Amino acid sequence: MPSAPEAATAPAKPAPAKRRGNLIGTLLYGRNVDRTAKARARVGLAILAFGAVYAVIAARLVMFAVAPESHFSKRGVAREAVATARPDILDRNGLVLATDVRAPSLFAEPRRLIDVDEATELLTAVLPDMDPAELRERLASRRGFVWLKREISTKQRQDIYRLGLPGVGFLAENKRVYPNSAEVSHLIGHVNIDNQGIAGMEKWLDNHGLQALHMAGLATDQQQKPVELAVDLRVQHAMRDELIWAAQKFKVKAAAGVVVDVNTGEIISMVSLPDYDPNSPQQANDPTRINRITTGVFELGSTFKALTLAMALDSGRVQLTSTFDARASLRYGKFTIHDYHAQNRFLTVPEIFTYSSNIGTARMALFMGVEYHKWFLKKMGQLDRLRTELPESAEPIVPKRWGELNTVTIAFGHGLSVAPLQAVAAISALVNGGYLIPPTFLKRSQEDAMKLAKVVIKPETSEKMRYLMRINAERGSARKADIPGYYVGGKTGTAEKVVNGRYSKTKLLTTFTAIFPSDKPRYQMMVILDEPQGIPETHGFATSAWNAGATAGRVVTRIAPMLGVEPRFDMPTADQLFLGKGKSS
Repeated sequence: MPSAPEAATAPAKPAPAKRRGNLIGTLLYGRNVDRTAKARARVGLAILAFGAVYAVIAARLVMFAVAPESHFSKRGVAREAVATARPDILDRNGLVLATDVRAPSLFAEPRRLIDVDEATELLTAVLPDMDPAELRERLASRRGFVWLKREISTKQRQDIYRLGLPGVGFLAENKRVYPNSAEVSHLIGHVNIDNQGIAGMEKWLDNHGLQALHMAGLATDQQQKPVELAVDLRVQHAMRDELIWAAQKFKVKAAAGVVVDVNTGEIISMVSLPDYDPNSPQQANDPTRINRITTGVFELGSTFKALTLAMALDSGRVQLTSTFDARASLRYGKFTIHDYHAQNRFLTVPEIFTYSSNIGTARMALFMGVEYHKWFLKKMGQLDRLRTELPESAEPIVPKRWGELNTVTIAFGHGLSVAPLQAVAAISALVNGGYLIPPTFLKRSQEDAMKLAKVVIKPETSEKMRYLMRINAERGSARKADIPGYYVGGKTGTAEKVVNGRYSKTKLLTTFTAIFPSDKPRYQMMVILDEPQGIPETHGFATSAWNAGATAGRVVTRIAPMLGVEPRFDMPTADQLFLGKGKSS
């Protein structure tokens, strides 16, 4: 028997794992082990390690080959479907203009199909619009995953589900929906089948961060804040409704209208007819459905006289009391300039405006000089492309060689074609105190607008322009838009369209620009009618006052209350308010 101290000091029995570790360590590194045995042990260990790695790889390959490949594909596609989520787009009052809904899409895993012909026959019975040959080609492709049809109806999903076809399944995708259909089509744009913006504000969204969020996997339904636009859906509806009325009444080819806040540059409404339903974006491919407010460029006729008179008045070389010779037609080279409402006498500046005298306006522009005229229009943004959030815009058509004859015709709105929205921006500057503010489709405060504004004319010139616009509604060509209570000012424009290189006497483009209220304008509106026809109610006339002016008056009547413009029925005349004439002491 060992003594007690010997039992206490006896070595403990090593654990099995430790023994194996010691054995491996001894085999690999032991001093008393033969070198050949060490080498064999090391080679064996390496073989085990590589074998384990290859076993894992082989197992994964077997999973991909045996398990449904689409299981993994579907996960990727599902992630993509979530990634294409888009934020809601709202009008300035929070009404939804565009939103996402979940819609089922049909896919197939051709490798899992048992009978391609049977699947083709059954699916085309439920989806009769599908091409059987194309469907069969997809099903027979032996690919791991193929789309069969995106965005099917719930009933179609149920019917296909009941078929019990192996290798055919559904994925829920985001589908863009526009609850107001064509109401805001040109403004909001549309998306493609992958829910990516390809026109209008939808495309702007993708170009300003949404696409990057998609790529980063961060654009999910829960993480996106709605985008608020400046448009007022109520005003948009009223404008569109009245333009539809005008299109039918005057049998026009197209009509367009825009309303802007002259103090912020916000676009409150923009309509271009014919328009399209963004829920069926293929309609937008019709070239007659272009957005005429930003994409079309037009000679805007006498609307441009406002710019010519502002140029002359702002220079200080011309006063309201200045006169210009309009006694006879103006001959320039082989061209003769006439007045539509000829007075055959010298005209003051207000008379040139209210009689819409081509001769007086042309003489005024010549008095200022060609270079000054070009410089002023450049300053007012009429010679360069207007950039807004909308990707759709057009370059103005500017004469390559600009001589005196160009200045003569451009002075009264011929010979220079611009997008209506850039003319609207310039006219807003004429009446808002002289600030040229970039138009925007997003909500903007007046404070933010002033940070972007550029002073282009003097405040006193702006006041004179408000006076001229107002007297034109009181006693000039804008009387049909003078809605009682809203102190409307305006200017008509009737341009002969160019047909086969020559101005046509029968094909006209009429415009009307209105501001309200004229003493302190808040809004400007432009209405454009393409080839209006004379009707008995207009005594056969097709000029602006009879159609575009009348339409603008109807729009003001409807939208002014919506915009919070309170009617005032005790306003003085323009002469009293702006010039102080006839005021009681």
